[in-house]
Amino acid sequence: MSHPNSGPSLTPPDWPHCGHGTTPEDLVGCRGIHVPGHTACLAHLADPDRDTYLASLAPGTDIDHRGIPFTEPLLDALLNALRDPATRHPRLGNARFESATFTGDARFMWATFTGYAGFGSATFTDGAGFESATFMGDAWFGSATFMGGAWFGSATFMGDAWFGSATFTGYAGFGSATFTDGAGFGSATFMGDAWFGSATFTGYAGFESATFTSYAGFESATFTDDARFGSATFTDDARFESATFTSYAGFESATFTDDAWFESATFTGGAWFTWATFTGDARFESATFTGGAWFTCATFTGDARFMWATFTGDARFESATFTGYAGFESATFTGAARFESATFTGDAKFESATFTGDAKFESATFERTASLGPLVCAGRVQLSGAVFGGPVTLLLAARRLECRRTRWSATAELRLRYATVDFAHAVFEYPLTIAAEASPFVLTDGGPMAEQGLGGAPDARVRMASLRGVDAAHLVLADVDLSRCLFTGTVHLDQLRLEGACTFAKVPSRTAWRRWRPVRFTERRTLAEEHHWRASQPAAIPGWNVTVFSTGRVGPAQMAPVYRALRKAFEDGKNEPGAADFYYGEMEMRRHDRANTTRAEHRLLNGYWLLSGYGLRASRALGWLAAAMLVTIVLLMGFGLPKDDPKQEATGTVPPGGGKVTFEIDKNEPQNPSGDRFSGQRFEKALNVTLNSVVFRSSGQDLTTAGTYIEMASRVTEPILLGLAVLAVRNRVKR
Repeated sequence: MSHPNSGPSLTPPDWPHCGHGTTPEDLVGCRGIHVPGHTACLAHLADPDRDTYLASLAPGTDIDHRGIPFTEPLLDALLNALRDPATRHPRLGNARFESATFTGDARFMWATFTGYAGFGSATFTDGAGFESATFMGDAWFGSATFMGGAWFGSATFMGDAWFGSATFTGYAGFGSATFTDGAGFGSATFMGDAWFGSATFTGYAGFESATFTSYAGFESATFTDDARFGSATFTDDARFESATFTSYAGFESATFTDDAWFESATFTGGAWFTWATFTGDARFESATFTGGAWFTCATFTGDARFMWATFTGDARFESATFTGYAGFESATFTGAARFESATFTGDAKFESATFTGDAKFESATFERTASLGPLVCAGRVQLSGAVFGGPVTLLLAARRLECRRTRWSATAELRLRYATVDFAHAVFEYPLTIAAEASPFVLTDGGPMAEQGLGGAPDARVRMASLRGVDAAHLVLADVDLSRCLFTGTVHLDQLRLEGACTFAKVPSRTAWRRWRPVRFTERRTLAEEHHWRASQPAAIPGWNVTVFSTGRVGPAQMAPVYRALRKAFEDGKNEPGAADFYYGEMEMRRHDRANTTRAEHRLLNGYWLLSGYGLRASRALGWLAAAMLVTIVLLMGFGLPKDDPKQEATGTVPPGGGKVTFEIDKNEPQNPSGDRFSGQRFEKALNVTLNSVVFRSSGQDLTTAGTYIEMASRVTEPILLGLAVLAVRNRVKR
């Protein structure tokens, strides 16, 4: 690669320099430092003087050759003079090569730098070989330029290794290198392949703002201390497969133009990818995040593959953007999984994913997701404020599902297990089904999904917590428990479809005592709001469920329309017995609504409730009928039947000459009874009169004046009570 020549620098170095080759254009000349005792640098020293100097060197000697233009033979001669006879490898003390230029191969293989090694701003025009070199002190390569290959494979850096702003035009090989102290590559540029495979960074590893134009390989590398890649740019593949990050791993605002491979990587400390950009595929399959994993505001333009990944700490993907496929199949989230405000433009797959804590998707956007799950969440799946742009099926086994103000822009099916569902103020314009799944979900391989973390749940029933603010015109509920569901504020509740075994709350089953009188409620379906309202009354009996959170000001006036709408929904579903329960509830709320019910209507409702339970309690109507008949019999025996049956008398006059005789038949007035009124004979007569009154017939029995009025009253009341009993039976058996 050619570099623009900006001409020689007019600024002399801050050391005594050689000055050889000065020209009008280059007033500084050679910038090599003087050899001790001479006025020339090693490159321009006379041959006898150079030989004398080299002969004076011994292994481990400190040397200072800053700014010297080294040729390959000259460097070889210098290193040969420092070669240790025992190891046959060069051994240098403090070695200073800052701003030096190495033309030809620079071979420092197996060299040992016992002191400081300074190569800052040095230029290597050809290969730079430091394989298996040992740097016992600090190694400084800041702003160095490697125009050929740079080979540091198996090198050992015991002090700080600084390559900040260095430029690697060719291959940069640090495979199996060991960095015991800090390793700084901040703002370094790697134009060729950069290989750090199996390298060990015991201290700080800094690659902030580094640029990798070609392949960057960190496979199986080990980062014991902080690893910082913030704002780094990877134009080609970035491979960190099986890399180990024991401490902080920072990739904030890093850019991965091609694929980023982190398969089987281990992040023991925090892994920070906030604001990172993955233009190619981001592959984190089987990666392990023991600390927190931060992908907040990250952008995944290609596929994001986190299959079989393990997140022991919090996994944070807030405001992340997934343009392509987002795969979290079989991933494990032990801490909180946070996807708030994330955007999934492509498919988002969470099949067999396991969430030990909460799965937070509030305000997330799923533009094209066709299926979410099946997944297991031992905590809450929070989808409040989320937006689903296309048809979607949710298969969830979770303790709680929160969908407050969730927007569904197409058909949706929620098949659930164990979950308590809060659907308050959800918005959907197309059919939406919430159904309970009886058996564990079946995976694509045909096996059942394991349900870790849900073993302590009492059962797998699905319970609705709230439908407040929902337009239920397109809602279908199947086999769900509605005993604690809040319905007030639901729109078009009369169009709600209930399929399968949907259960509601029941009234208290046992008889309780309110002061001196017993109180017992007949069995019926009720709203959770009625439970809460009755439990809040001063004279409430035990058995009504107390609200566990604020339900607002909900009273009979608010519940009556809800009961009415549910009654219509049951009637439309041809479930008349179920509709009867909600009719009873509606009438109960009207009876208890003192603000919107007139006094006359309130009295009428009380009477209707007392006599027959609003025409729905046959036993009550029959009881009143039996009581009325008994009263009628007693009154008839006591006052209605005469003492004796009146006898007829015929009177007439026979004409003197014979002829037609005219008789007048008269009947004595019934006499009020006296003496023993309650005899068997009188009971039989009274019973006959009463039974005929029930069916609105006249018995023909002679009655006293009081008995006539008693019969008239019984012929009005008793058929009505019988009719109410028949009506109640019909309402219970009608289909």
